[in-house]
Amino acid sequence: MRGHLEKRRKNSWTIIIDRGRDPITKKRDRIIKSVEGPKREAEKIMNELLYQLQTGTYIETNNLTLAQYLIHWLNTYCSTNLAPKTIHSYQMEVYKHIIPGIGAIPLEKLTPLHLQAYYTDQLNFGRLDGKGGLSPRSVLYQHRIIREALKHAYRWQLVFRNVADAVQPPRLKKKEMYVLSREDVLVFLEGIRDHRDYALILTAVYTGLRQGELLGLTWKHVDLVKRTLNVRQQLQYVAKQGYIFRDPKTNKSKRQVPLTPEVVQVLKEVRKEQAQYKLISEEYFDHDLVFCLPNGKPLDSTNLTKRFKNLAIHHGHPELRFHDLRHTCATLLLAAEVDAKKVQEILGHESITTTLDVYGHVLPTMQREAMDRLSSFMKG
Repeated sequence: MRGHLEKRRKNSWTIIIDRGRDPITKKRDRIIKSVEGPKREAEKIMNELLYQLQTGTYIETNNLTLAQYLIHWLNTYCSTNLAPKTIHSYQMEVYKHIIPGIGAIPLEKLTPLHLQAYYTDQLNFGRLDGKGGLSPRSVLYQHRIIREALKHAYRWQLVFRNVADAVQPPRLKKKEMYVLSREDVLVFLEGIRDHRDYALILTAVYTGLRQGELLGLTWKHVDLVKRTLNVRQQLQYVAKQGYIFRDPKTNKSKRQVPLTPEVVQVLKEVRKEQAQYKLISEEYFDHDLVFCLPNGKPLDSTNLTKRFKNLAIHHGHPELRFHDLRHTCATLLLAAEVDAKKVQEILGHESITTTLDVYGHVLPTMQREAMDRLSSFMKG
C-alpha cells in the first residue's frame, strides 16, 4: 500500500493512496482526498490515513452519515476512554435523540444551520412522550456530546472543521446554591438525629464529600485514631451493570480529609451497629462500606436523594439539595477563616480558581474583617 501527494495549487494538495486492485471488480482501488495547507500538514494526514488502513481503523467517508459516525465513535473511542455511566448516558442521547433527529445527514455535509435547527426543534418538541420540548440543560448536554464527537472527527481527518463550534447552544441560568448557616446546620442536624441517614448527612456537612464519594467510602480508608479519611473511589449505579466502584471525579479528588471529633464519634457508632448486624444477620454482604443498608449492600443514590429532600422540606429548607451540603461545608470553612488553599484540598477541587469562583461570595466579608484586624493591629 503506497501513498503520494500531488500539488493542485499553492497550499492545496491531493492525497492519493493506492490500495491495489479490487479482487472482485479488478478495478484499481484508490483513496483520493483533497487537503488545504502546507505540504507537511498534507503529509501528516496521508501518514495518518496509511496508519488507519494498516490497523483496520479507517472509515470510508464517502456517504458516511452522522449516525454511522456516532456509532463508530461510541464503539471505538468512548468504550475505552469514558466511565461506564458516561458511556451509557451518551448512548441514550445518541440513540434516542440525535440519530433520529439528524443522523441521516452525511457527516461531511453537516452544517451549523443543521445543528441550530435541531436544537430549536429539541427545545420545542424533543420530549419522547410527545408532550413538548426538552429543557435547555438537556439540549446543551446533547450539544456537548455532538461537539465532542465532531472534535474527534476533525482529529481523524473525517471533516475539515468542527461545525458545532459555530453554533450557539442554549444558555443556562446558573443555579443558585442553597447554603445553610452555622445555626441552621446545628438545628437541622439535631432535628434528624434519629434518622437512618443522620451519620451520612453529618459526615457530608463536616467533610464536603460528594454523594458518590460517601457511598463508596470503605472502612479501610478511614482512620478513626488519626482522625482522617482517604477518598480513593466513588460508587455509581450503571444501567445493566449495577453498582460499580470507580475512580473519583478528578486526580485532585483523591485526597485525605481530616475528621472532626463529631464525625469520629458518629462513625464509631456506625461501626458498632454494623458489627451487631453482622452477628445477627443470616446473610450479610460485606463490601466494607461505611454507609450501607443493614445487610451491607450499597445504598441507592436515588432513594437517598429522595429521603434527603423529604427531610429538607420537613425541616424548613425546601430548596436544599444533597449537593448543597458540600457547598455548606465549604462556606463554613471559609467563614471559619480556613485558608482558601486548604479548602480547595479538602474539597478536592482541581485548582484554587475553582474554589474561589464557586465560593467567592463568602470572601468579601472575610476580606473586610481581615482589614479591620489589620487596622486594629496598626493602632496598637
